[in-house]
Amino acid sequence: MQQKSICFIGGGNMAQAIVFGLLKTGYPANLITVCDPNEDKRSLFTEKKVLFSTDNQTTVEKSDVMVLAVKPQVASDVCSALSAVDFSEKLVISIMAAISVEKITALLFHADNIVRVMPNTPALVSTGMSGLFARANVSMEYKQFAESLLQAVGQTCWVENESDMHTVTAASGSSPAYFFLFMEAMQQSLLNMGLTVQQARLLVQQSALGAAKMVVENPTVELATLRQNVTSKGGTTAAALNVFNEKQLAQIVEQAMLACVERSKEMEKLF
Repeated sequence: MQQKSICFIGGGNMAQAIVFGLLKTGYPANLITVCDPNEDKRSLFTEKKVLFSTDNQTTVEKSDVMVLAVKPQVASDVCSALSAVDFSEKLVISIMAAISVEKITALLFHADNIVRVMPNTPALVSTGMSGLFARANVSMEYKQFAESLLQAVGQTCWVENESDMHTVTAASGSSPAYFFLFMEAMQQSLLNMGLTVQQARLLVQQSALGAAKMVVENPTVELATLRQNVTSKGGTTAAALNVFNEKQLAQIVEQAMLACVERSKEMEKLF
């Protein structure tokens, strides 16, 4: 990965995940600056030798790469305050939800090198999944840098059309909550059956981890085949899956993901 000076505008959870992920890969701490108005966050970064500032404009002017890591509600105010900065030779990476490249371009004069990213919360434990989009004018060098930056906290997937970022939101941005909900329901069922909280939690989390690992380590095996391999005809697993099918689990999942996509489209119009 090339070494460029990076400034993070916003020091929230996702920025922290990426910063600390970069440090684990050996990226120089003195090339990273985090800008956040909350001084209470200063020690969190400076303990890792990362620079900290409350002066966005000065820091951005001195940096090669700016990572926009603020909430979409404040995007306009934050970007407008940077309108005097010349971004023509800088890479802008946005991890703001629902803010289009067109919107960022309008807010940041001369900003042509923009990569939009939709990360997810497993980045906090270095197993994130990030969707990326960039217009055709963005150089391969900049795209590779953005990809390497996000690979410090997980895996990446490029999409050709920005509209597909809504689908990425449903597929990975929001999906950890789907799995948590399913695991939560399983845990509660086990509690209702008489197991302790500790027993139920261990059984559910380890089974989920094991299933995910089997998927990852068998990339050429269809998900349906993995499911079928666990399901003996007339057995216990089949009895459980029959209930899921009778209740139309597949249709429920599709409806939920479509609802996520529609809400993402609505939010894009709000900011």
